[in-house]
Amino acid sequence: MPALAQATTTAAPVPFDEMSGTDGGIRAAYTGLKGWLDEIAAEVLDHRRREAELLFRRIGITFAVYGETEAQERLIPFDVLPRILARQEWATLARGLEQRVKAINLFIKDIYSKREILRAGVIPEDLVFQNPVFRPEMNGQRVPHDIYVFVAGIDVVRVDADTFYVLEDNVRTPSGVSYMLENREVMLRLFPELFSRHRVAPVDNYPDELLATLRSAAPASASAEPTVVLLTPGVFNSAYYEHSFLADKLGIELVEGSDLVVKGETVYMRTTEGLKRVDVIYRRLDDDYLDPLAFRPDSALGVPGLMSAYIAGNVTLANAVGTGIADDKAVYSYMPQIMKFYLDEEPILKNVPTWRCREADHLAHVLDRLDELVVKEVHGSGGYGMLIGPMADKTTLGAFRDKLKHDPRRFIAQPTLALSTCPTCVEHGVAPRHVDLRPFVLTGRDRVRIVPGGLTRVALKEGSLVVNSSQGGGTKDTWVLDE
Repeated sequence: MPALAQATTTAAPVPFDEMSGTDGGIRAAYTGLKGWLDEIAAEVLDHRRREAELLFRRIGITFAVYGETEAQERLIPFDVLPRILARQEWATLARGLEQRVKAINLFIKDIYSKREILRAGVIPEDLVFQNPVFRPEMNGQRVPHDIYVFVAGIDVVRVDADTFYVLEDNVRTPSGVSYMLENREVMLRLFPELFSRHRVAPVDNYPDELLATLRSAAPASASAEPTVVLLTPGVFNSAYYEHSFLADKLGIELVEGSDLVVKGETVYMRTTEGLKRVDVIYRRLDDDYLDPLAFRPDSALGVPGLMSAYIAGNVTLANAVGTGIADDKAVYSYMPQIMKFYLDEEPILKNVPTWRCREADHLAHVLDRLDELVVKEVHGSGGYGMLIGPMADKTTLGAFRDKLKHDPRRFIAQPTLALSTCPTCVEHGVAPRHVDLRPFVLTGRDRVRIVPGGLTRVALKEGSLVVNSSQGGGTKDTWVLDE
């Protein structure tokens, strides 16, 4: 077993509180918020909280929760107390995020071309070639400007004042940025006096940064003003609100597959004035559904012939086809080696120690300590299909034990981290709740752009470590102090 495997213990570690630290004193970044909380009346704070909920209901931000029968639309709970990061803390995070996404891009390019990392034996070949999200159609294909991941959402957790871990990488169609932007807008509207106590770095330039990133990656044959569109699966998709929101903010057309047509290996958009060439497609549609001629023939969501235009280099897809290989949680476990291989650097942001259940010795360790570990599906998302051992009953543990024995390749396991906590509005005042952070990293032909902050997700249930909105979590505004 790896040495890191010994990090798991049965004793529950005490979580680091981002406001009070370890000694109970208020940390510098939170002095303004603490002073404000001491002054504001409880009924005023509760009134503002209800106002925020009303605003979000009027805006209509919802997400789908998938149950046993059908999806239900719900409002994501919003907590009105911001999560605050000092400028130096953010600087460290930003360097680590840029390093990580650079390595991911190099890894994906290599996997579909020279495969040097496989020949060097750093990663097992079967983990790539037998992976359901590996796209053999991309073998030997160049993508515009060698950029595969234009938009990345990297989930980060904190365990003490200095240590951040990357929990997972989201590089296919990462979502959540609309909540980051809407959270800030609501906070500015409802809490101007709290903003006046801080110099908070803005996030409202994200749409401009995203559009600049997408335009920078247009194919060489594009016009001086490349046409960018956002491709959505349609109104029944759980993230449709975000698709519509971003298209509006970027000032680009929101299109479905039926709005596009391929002629002569070039993509065109149907308009009232005739066909108009499309140069860049910000796609929020999974690989399987992009082109019925290349992938699933039963897909009515994609564009027939899109892959031929893509392979010909006449259109840029953001993110590239085949990026899902870097979303795989077993591949995630190799990220320190991936960074060392391509960059010859140690990771600035740590990986969570991970056991790959596909390996017999790792599986044996996981089965032996199942009640202490977090077990995840390698292609899972949204908190679905996950086991948190210390909080599971015997029946649930038994069911997961059977799953692991039956199909171990589907799972990885990790220690139960003591995620940091932040002050959060609860039913009876203010209390600490566990949080994570999803910053968004934009990689263009010209440069990397990272808007300071990101989407903080909060586990609203006392003691819960699950921050996913589908599992009862909420969101917070994330402040990076510009001072």
